This record gives sequence, C-alpha cells and structure tokens, in this order.
Amino acid sequence: MTKKINLITLGCSKNIVDSEHIMAQLKSAGYELCFDSNSTDAKIVIINTCGFIKDAKEESIETILSFAHAKQEGLIDRLYVIGCLSERYKKDLEQEIEEVDSFFGIRTLSDVVKELGAEWNDELNNERVLTTPSHYAYLKIAEGCNWKCGYCAIPIIRGAHISVPMEQIIEEAKNLVAKGVKEILVIAQDTSYYGVDLYGKRKLGELLRLLCKIDGIEWIRLHYAYPTNFPEDVIQAMAEEPKICKYLDIPLQHISDNQLKLMRRGINKEKSIELINKLRSAIPDLSIRTTMLVGYPNESEEDFQELLDFVRESKFERLGVFSYSEEEGTYSAKELEDNIPDEVKEDRVSQIMELQNIISRNNNVLRIGRNERVIVDRKEGDFWIARSQYDSPEVDQEILIDANTDLKVGEFYTVLITDVEDYDLYGSLVDPQ
Repeated sequence: MTKKINLITLGCSKNIVDSEHIMAQLKSAGYELCFDSNSTDAKIVIINTCGFIKDAKEESIETILSFAHAKQEGLIDRLYVIGCLSERYKKDLEQEIEEVDSFFGIRTLSDVVKELGAEWNDELNNERVLTTPSHYAYLKIAEGCNWKCGYCAIPIIRGAHISVPMEQIIEEAKNLVAKGVKEILVIAQDTSYYGVDLYGKRKLGELLRLLCKIDGIEWIRLHYAYPTNFPEDVIQAMAEEPKICKYLDIPLQHISDNQLKLMRRGINKEKSIELINKLRSAIPDLSIRTTMLVGYPNESEEDFQELLDFVRESKFERLGVFSYSEEEGTYSAKELEDNIPDEVKEDRVSQIMELQNIISRNNNVLRIGRNERVIVDRKEGDFWIARSQYDSPEVDQEILIDANTDLKVGEFYTVLITDVEDYDLYGSLVDPQ
C-alpha cells in the first residue's frame, strides 16, 4: 500500500525549511508527500506548529484539534505534532489532546522520521523537498538566538544561536539551484549574528559574497537582520554585489529609548537612526522592511508619539506592527506588568498602519514610469503576479501584469510601472517579443 503523508506547516519561514528537510528524509524512505492539503487521502498527518505569539499558538491548537477530530472520525490513522508549540508545551499537549500519537519538539525533529520507520540519513542533510514555487527558496543559515529580548520566547523555544557551517550552506544553496531555484531568501532568527559561534566573528558579509559566486542564483534577499552592531561588511556587500537585492528586513520594534531599554534590545534611538541613515546613504535604492511593537509595558503616550513621528520621518517601504502579548517565561512576563489596555494597543496599531498606508502609497507613486526587473510568481485571475527586487514573497507588495501578456512563471522580465495602489502596483511588459 502506498505510504502517503500530509504535512501541514504553520508559522514562519524557518518552519518551512524544517518541514522541507523532514520531507526529504521521508521521501528517501519511500513515502509519498503532500503539503497543507485539505483534500487528500493521506492517512498520516504531521503538523509543524508555531508557538511564538498568542495568535500563532491559537492557530496551531485549532489545526491540531481539527485533525484530532478527523482521526476520531476515522479519516486519518496517525497524527503527529512537531515544532515550536510541541517544544514549549509538550507535557500539557499530551494530556489535553490524546488523539495525537506523538509530539516532537525542535530538538527532536529527526525522531518523527524514526517514528515512521525510517532512519535519519546524514547524507541528506542538505536535501529538501521544496514547498515554495520552484524558482525561490528559503536558506536557513543559523538556528536559535542569543539576544533574549524582553518580550521574545524564541530563545526559550529554539535555544542559543548556532550557525550552520559555511561550506554546508554553500552546498545546500547549490542543491537548490540544481532544483531550479533562482532567488535565495537568507533567513535565521538573527542573520546578522551569523558566524560568531563558529568563527569567532560575524561572517554574514563573507557568506553573502560566496553565495553571489554560485552560478544560477540571480537574487539573494536578506531577512531577519538584528540591528544591534549591524555588520559593516554586510552593508558593503549589499552596495557592491548586483545579485543581492536592494532589500533588507530589519526589525526595529521601537525608537523610544525608554521602550528599547525595557525591551532589552541592546540599541538606542541614536544608534538606530544612525544605522538607517548609513544604510540609506550606502544603498540609495534600498527597500527597508521593519516591524514595530506597540503596547509593551509602560509605553507612555509620549513613547508612542515618538514612534509615530519616527515612522512618519523614516518612510519605510515596508512596515508591519504588532501589539504586545505577554509570553510566559520571558523577561517582561516575569518582571513587568502588562499595563497597557487592549483598546489602547489596538488604537496604536491602527494609527501606525493608517500612517503606513499613506507612506506606502506615496512611495509607490514615485515608482510610476520606472522600468523594473521582476520575477513572475504565479498567474491569478486576470493577472500575472510578479515581484521586483524590493519585495519578498508572501509578505510584501506584488506587481500585477495583464494575464494576456505572454509570460512564464519563474522567469525574469522588465516591466514599466503604470499605476499603483497602497500595497500593489500595475505594470506592462517592456519590449515584448
């Protein structure tokens, strides 16, 4: 009988990479794979969970319960739960959801492969079964985080920062290119800290330049870069290497010195602004993605207005904002009172996003009339959906091109930006052949 597994991946791109590695192992053991499917006859289900913040935990629990019900109804035979939620709450989950056959945490991911009758093959450590479109893939260069920000449970869940050896990363990147990948998205809990544990100093700049030398890679995109002590050589590499997208995901979280100190971010307002100015000066066409956290304990109205002014002045190309939710085990949960009312938090989120809507549209208007190189991700309804170097898949803006244009998914084209909305743009093919 065919062995078929349905693997559900929740949460961030780091989880996607973990799932892809597990699937490579199971494929080698003879399993047939499907992903995130609600219409499959697979009798084995693995759920890779997120345990980072309240909403993500709730989504994970709801997903587990839905498949637990499916098992009760006889629709599936075996159910396994892996990932961050399992790492953090394994004992509680085992008691509360008995339908799950086994729970495996971050540190025991290989055990789910053994549970299914296969042995983890170290020779396949750089192999993955891609769940993204074949022209782009995430490349995880490290695991864990050393920063211990006041609100963040990641060090509790995933442990201390551990860099992947450089030669292993390069081999994995080459394997991805062999699968047709053209765009590499470099990820970790903190990419800018890469190499300290292995080489005694930060090595991200050197790693990026080595990735640029791989034939077949056309775009390299940097995510999750921590701002404190940001490496100078990374700025130089981004400015000099044409394969590195003029794009940087760098979560700043706040700008008020009072809040940055309470958040234990290791940086102050002056250094934050200095870094942004340095990046803008060295890479004039840079698109910066950042996130802000509002409603953290003791955030005064003055703190919030300072943040609002900073967002208004900085005109970030991409910005997300979250309201604080207390996470057990973190510094802020143990030492600070969650003293900002929910309605105040929600209002502050709304104010920043209303401002960012205006900033985003104004930034987009400036792109009208420009020719931009894009990659096509998919066809959807009346449009081809493409992205420029300034936008990452799933989280950022898209460029819509008339579906009647002769294009192919995964190919690069030059388009003229003809019109814009707050978060999307419209383009037409330049010199179609």
